Amino acid sequence: QVQLVESGGGLVQAGGSLRLSCAASRSISSFNAMGWYRQAPGKQRELVATITSGGTRDYIDSVKGRFTISSDNAKNTVYLQMSSLKPEDTAVYYCNARWGLVFPLSSWGQGTQVTVSS
Repeated sequence: QVQLVESGGGLVQAGGSLRLSCAASRSISSFNAMGWYRQAPGKQRELVATITSGGTRDYIDSVKGRFTISSDNAKNTVYLQMSSLKPEDTAVYYCNARWGLVFPLSSWGQGTQVTVSS
């Protein structure tokens, strides 16, 4: 069992910034990858950003240049720095971790609400 605890969501004006945090219950170096996903009302959950254990980062096109995913191994924490926020970014943001080679497993955080007003 892996616990992921998220924080940092809130209400901001368009153009503002937020930093989301995801703290894991064990070393994040044990995961193959971690990522951030979001789900807006009436829409399916979508990928936002991922980071692999090797440090490779990937982003959905709509957030490139505005969002940055990073990790701090000493704190067992992954971050999502969000800048130039738009109302379209409004969603519940979820942290995810994947691990295992023979029987891959994943765990999800509880989600944190991000609301961007215009």
